[in-house]
Amino acid sequence: MTERRLKPHMSRSKRNQRIVEYIFGVILAIGVLAPVLWMFLTSIMYPKDLTAKPLSLIPSSVTFSRYAEVFSSTSASDSGYIFRAAMKNSLIIAVFVTLLSLVIGTLAAYAFARLRFRGRGVLMLLILFTYMLPPAALVIPLYRIYNSLGLLDKKWPMVILYLSFIIPFIIWVMQGFFGSISKSYEEAAQIDGATRFQTLLYIFFPIARPGAIATGILAFLMSWDEFFYSLIFTTQNAKTIPVAIAEFNGKFTIDYGMISVAGILGSLIPVLITLIFQKYIVMGMTAGGVKE
Repeated sequence: MTERRLKPHMSRSKRNQRIVEYIFGVILAIGVLAPVLWMFLTSIMYPKDLTAKPLSLIPSSVTFSRYAEVFSSTSASDSGYIFRAAMKNSLIIAVFVTLLSLVIGTLAAYAFARLRFRGRGVLMLLILFTYMLPPAALVIPLYRIYNSLGLLDKKWPMVILYLSFIIPFIIWVMQGFFGSISKSYEEAAQIDGATRFQTLLYIFFPIARPGAIATGILAFLMSWDEFFYSLIFTTQNAKTIPVAIAEFNGKFTIDYGMISVAGILGSLIPVLITLIFQKYIVMGMTAGGVKE
């Protein structure tokens, strides 16, 4: 009799808990998505509605002319053409930075995790130290070097510059994944006559693939969103999305509509990448390999 009385009470308690969870989930979703929704509405509102007082949350009429301008403008002085060029530059730089940093960082991480050599710990700390240095402390010497070599406002020098702080991040993260993999896999590969590179390629990398994909996505986002170095080292030819968005804020006027359009379009690629590789991101963040 006692168990029968407890079961309805427990089911009622779980139902109330579920309701509370749903309420907090809805509140959280509204808080997160409301700025995005307002940014989208701003991107399709007419200028008169953006400057109206009081400001209306629901526009009386909408226009997609700003989006059409981004993809159809042919004049180099138009804001749409400038942003389209900046989006292309960001995509080229971010893709090459991600691929190169993953290859270089993965090989270095494997060496730090599985090889034993003199000065390994000190070298690892030095690599981490370079990642921890504030950009403002490096910008002056880097700018003088780039200026003397004629590397300002070019895409490939920006790729090299981004690699200098993204590779240490990948090394630090990936060496944890490789270090957590059981030594039995490596010993079995050695018995079968596999080389170090074959062991990495066919044994270690498939196991650590979720971590590599998650780290690669973070590297892509770091290069995609980087603003400070791009602002200092580029002017026109290699300008990236964050700098292009900042330039919509003029001295006397602010183009709220184009800022919102740039924000929507600039977030599409990272969102799509995250949705495609969502499974690997979760796996990479929750597991560091096969433990002993």
